[in-house]
Parts: sequence; structure tokens; C-alpha cells
Amino acid sequence: MKKLVPPDIEAYAQAHSMPESEVCQALREETQRTMEYAQMLVGPLEGAFLKMMAQLVGAKRVLEIGMFTGYSALCFAEAISDDGVVVTCEVDEESAAVARRFFAQSLHGKKISIRIGPALDTMRGLTGPFDVIFIDADKVNYLNYYQRALDLLSPHGVILIDNVLWDGDVMKQPPPDEKTAAIQELNRTVAADPRVTSVLVTIRDGVLVVRRKPGGGLGEAKSQEKASSARP
Repeated sequence: MKKLVPPDIEAYAQAHSMPESEVCQALREETQRTMEYAQMLVGPLEGAFLKMMAQLVGAKRVLEIGMFTGYSALCFAEAISDDGVVVTCEVDEESAAVARRFFAQSLHGKKISIRIGPALDTMRGLTGPFDVIFIDADKVNYLNYYQRALDLLSPHGVILIDNVLWDGDVMKQPPPDEKTAAIQELNRTVAADPRVTSVLVTIRDGVLVVRRKPGGGLGEAKSQEKASSARP
């Protein structure tokens, strides 16, 4: 992955942001030492950003699409209350095994529920609302993940979508490959979606932050909240 932000500037930003926990640091170091494609790890600066977003919306339920070795899931778990839950989706058992080991070492690991299998299948079986939904899985399905995430999002929640700058390749026309084309389509769709407001943040490889506009068609999540509030 290219460094879109100069390394010295990123290091300065990291040094002046909330620090990673000891467990997260150990997980990051082992991932970098032992795992192929270790660059998929979000890292300390983006991890701090994810924690801050969860704290800002007072998240109790988090959904993560694409866990890898569990760094971002652990960041979310550290940010939410003791009665909160992080549901995280992963298809690779080797990565999940690493995640489980480090979740077991954390006081917050008990909040994390791992779902193994294709994320779209998992999402179809879930019931909202979720206060934060973090999308960081296979890029060709990004638009599908986004559309389902809108159904599951709580009225005050946020969707966070990683890698939306894709090493800067999103600026290329025509797109060089299927993944780039899928991310370009996602970015265009979100920007034109009248139901939401968004900002593309230039942290790491780009994070798209999406919120519903007030009254922007709350879908399944609103229906579930109404049903819950109606119960005695």
C-alpha cells in the first residue's frame, strides 16, 4: 500500500493521538511479523480514529465487515461500554485464529462475536440497529455492503468505509481493475445518495464517513427500534 500521507506527518499525528493499548500493540506487531498482507491492518492512527468515532456516537452495537487479525475489532471493543457488542465478519480461519488469541488476552475481548463466512450472508441474517458499521472487506462487494449497512444502521449511527482512496487509483480513468471500479462506484453512489451526508477523510488509505440525514428513510433499523420501544 502506498503512503498517501508522508510517513513523518503520519508519525506526528499518531504521536499526538490517543495511544494504542498494550494488547493492540502486541497484536499489531505479531501481525506485521507473521502474516502475509500485514498491510491490511488499520494501524494505530486509524485505530484511534475508529475508537473516537465509536465514542462520539455513544456506540453500544458495532458491526465490522472484514476482521483480518482483529485489530480494529479490538479497538471498537475498547471504546464501547461493558454491555456493548462488536459483531465482526471474517472468511479466513487463519486470521480469525490470531484474533481469538489476542481477544482472549484482553478484558474487552468478551464483547466481540466472530461470525465466520461470507459477510453478505451474515449481514442478511442480522437484525439492527448498529451504531457503527465498519466496512473493510472485499472491494467488489463494497456497494452491496453499503446498501445492506443502511438497512442495519441506527438513526444516530455512522458507517465507516476503509480504503476508499485505494492507493490513489480511484482518480484513474478508466479504472485499472475491477476493485478500483467498485470503489469508484461506491464513492459516486454515496456522494449522490440523498439519504445521507458524508465526508471522505484522508487517513491512511482513505475512510469514508457516512451518516443519515434526519428523516432520511431509516429502513429496518428504525423499524426494529420502534418495535423495541413498543414492548412493555
